[in-house]
Amino acid sequence: MESEVNFAKSTQPRARAGRMEIAVNSPHDTPGTPEPFAANGTPNGASPTAKDVYTTGEAAEICKVSQQTIIRCFDAGRLGGFRVPGSKFRRIPRDALVKFMKDNGIPLDNLDSGRRKVLVVDDDAEIVELFVDVLTRDGRFEVKTAASGYDAGVLTQEFNPDLMILDYMLPDINGNVVCQTVRNNPKFEHMKIIIVSGVVNQEEINELLQAGADDFVKKPFNIEKLIERMAELMQLA
Repeated sequence: MESEVNFAKSTQPRARAGRMEIAVNSPHDTPGTPEPFAANGTPNGASPTAKDVYTTGEAAEICKVSQQTIIRCFDAGRLGGFRVPGSKFRRIPRDALVKFMKDNGIPLDNLDSGRRKVLVVDDDAEIVELFVDVLTRDGRFEVKTAASGYDAGVLTQEFNPDLMILDYMLPDINGNVVCQTVRNNPKFEHMKIIIVSGVVNQEEINELLQAGADDFVKKPFNIEKLIERMAELMQLA
């Protein structure tokens, strides 16, 4: 049985340069590159069908591994798939992805739900309520909340979120310790972290980014722009 994530434990900062980054050999699989085919394998502009084909980025999100790992497994023949005719875009059929996940003991939960998991950590009830309302109505996210560092640690272990919205000043801990703890655990390598706060100066922001945060947003914030940033970090269309 795995132990809970302990955000109260102090860890040494890790610079962003030391983290595993997505290094893709082919620019055709780089996130954000325009693709002639939609994620379901049909040409852009055509009527979409059921979700039965995935990009390497989508497969990485589902399997909770880096996109580079998916590409290496694809190129080595350990993950079945095909390349889009006339390009180097890799595509992975659903049955091939299911087999890969079963062979490697990866839970099928994310493949079935299709929604990204978001953990909102803030002791401000109004902000938490705003996030839950907006993200739930959006339809692309499954949301859980925590009001303290301790609760965030328990839920991070149980929920395994794709992205954490993290208030810098929690009752029992600061955001930099949370970032360091998450980044020191390989299980959460995939997780994105956005820090939100209204009282952090530029020096502290730089320290947060060095500790492992993917972005910082100052309160008060524009919720629509923040959701756009979340979608960008999670490679959502």
